[in-house]
Amino acid sequence: MAKSFFLFLCFATALQAAPVRVVVWDERNAAQKEVYTNFIGGQLSSYLETLPDVSVKSAGLTDADKGLSDGTLTNCDVLVWWSHVKNKEVPRAKAREIARLVKEGRLSLIVLHSGLTSRLFIAAMNERTREDAEKAVPPGIKKVFILPKSYKDPKPGDPITPRIEVVTNWPAHRPLALIYLPICGITGWHEDGKPSVITTALPDHPIAQGVPRKFEIPHTELYEEPFHAPKPDAVIFTERHQGGGVFRSGMLWSVGKGKVFYFRPGHETFPVYFNTNVLKIIGNAVEWMGSGAGR
Repeated sequence: MAKSFFLFLCFATALQAAPVRVVVWDERNAAQKEVYTNFIGGQLSSYLETLPDVSVKSAGLTDADKGLSDGTLTNCDVLVWWSHVKNKEVPRAKAREIARLVKEGRLSLIVLHSGLTSRLFIAAMNERTREDAEKAVPPGIKKVFILPKSYKDPKPGDPITPRIEVVTNWPAHRPLALIYLPICGITGWHEDGKPSVITTALPDHPIAQGVPRKFEIPHTELYEEPFHAPKPDAVIFTERHQGGGVFRSGMLWSVGKGKVFYFRPGHETFPVYFNTNVLKIIGNAVEWMGSGAGR
């Protein structure tokens, strides 16, 4: 009996001490080198490696299997994703696979900046939209899911996606729910390098711990609302750019048993990922989403 109890304690201690396994994935485009000599992924990895109980692997398009091998994903608790101009180089099948892993609760996903148009983020938001539709559409009404045109940015005034429209089916004269899946795009942006101010909207959230109520990013890109994505479960940060407008810059969704966090700041030609508060937010998200509490 004593031996069994000792083994149980050893096993419990090992589980408690297990580090959060983080994969930082970066497309590694050449424009990053102007500011980030080791690419954005390298900069983020260097910071995350300073956190206790976190193990970090840096990956990208230039690696074997585009940095997304089965072995890499199997040994990943949190995937941090940065992409921009090479989104189409990630296979749709791989994006859907990762979204499935999120839905099953096997990994959490942090998407940064222009990764909002990545196939991976779109696949995850499609899953969330399907979940929302199951709750919103009454039983017995047939659902039809409609994909938007790939990589076509929405215009101001376009109908927001995702959305549900209930129509009458012809000639059966029965209600039909048309579910327009999210574009996961924005209506405008400006790479002007003007400052923005981040406001912590939910200061008690674990991702906001130790972050000031307000802080400035001296040089960044402007994103304009509306952002075509499912309504988030939480808006943790908002951002006001000197160029005008407020953007929901830190949003959190549950997708099945997993979580997705989107954080907007981070254009490749501005030193946003050297900002201590930006790094703190990403680090908080990694620690919380990789722990039992964040799953």
